[in-house]
Amino acid sequence: MTASTTSPEVCGDVVGATRDARRPGPQPVLLRAVSRRFGDGAHSHEVLAGVSLDIAAGEIVALIGSSGSGKSTLLREICGLDRPDEGQVVIGDRPVAGVDPRCAVAFQEPRLLPWRTARDNVRLGLPRGTPRRAGDARVDELLELVGLTDAARRRPREVSGGMAQRISLARALARGPSVLLLDEPFGALDALTRLRMQDLLLDLHAAEPTTVVLVTHDVEEALYLSDRVALLGSTGPGRGADIRSVTTVPGERPRARADAELARLRAELLAGLGVPARH
Repeated sequence: MTASTTSPEVCGDVVGATRDARRPGPQPVLLRAVSRRFGDGAHSHEVLAGVSLDIAAGEIVALIGSSGSGKSTLLREICGLDRPDEGQVVIGDRPVAGVDPRCAVAFQEPRLLPWRTARDNVRLGLPRGTPRRAGDARVDELLELVGLTDAARRRPREVSGGMAQRISLARALARGPSVLLLDEPFGALDALTRLRMQDLLLDLHAAEPTTVVLVTHDVEEALYLSDRVALLGSTGPGRGADIRSVTTVPGERPRARADAELARLRAELLAGLGVPARH
């Protein structure tokens, strides 16, 4: 995976840019009959149809569903990058109204600035007005946390895809978000790097707890990382998506990847996605 040259205008560098350096800790996310439609009249298309879900503070929830089922749209509603036509998103005790400073977002592409070093890309995530010394200490802390202290001076073209994604995660964590939204963050990585990044995410969550909402197409990834897995699907022909099922994943993290119960849940979720089991 190559680092994107796109300015990170909609990831963690704007979301929460005005928050101070304090870390308030994870907060719950409440989705209340969230609906979203794009287009007008005969050309309109309903993407979300009354999605409701309570996500506890500090919980990791994975959203799965077929392509076009509204997973990424739902992430945008949560952080205020888009507004629902109906319904409401509440973080903590305050509704989301516009880009919400309590959230940070990381995408499938790292969206690093190619002319900046790893250290400077992480620094972009700091809340505006962070004192220089405190900011330096925070960046050093995060680079150590993601195992990139020795790569601090490298630019995106000088690092691997996995390293670039670690920089992206460190940048998203720089503001100490209450809610971390991950949109297919490991989807473009090779299989081995992806497994390592999953373990890194769990390490980061243990070190700096936050509420995590993860969009993924990988059912095994969802079961390995999450406390619960929400399956999105259409409510009918021409209708938008709602939550078809919510699966609680047993056991404490980190889980054994070969656990028999996870294999059973994987088969159930794949069936829910329309993938029949093969005997």
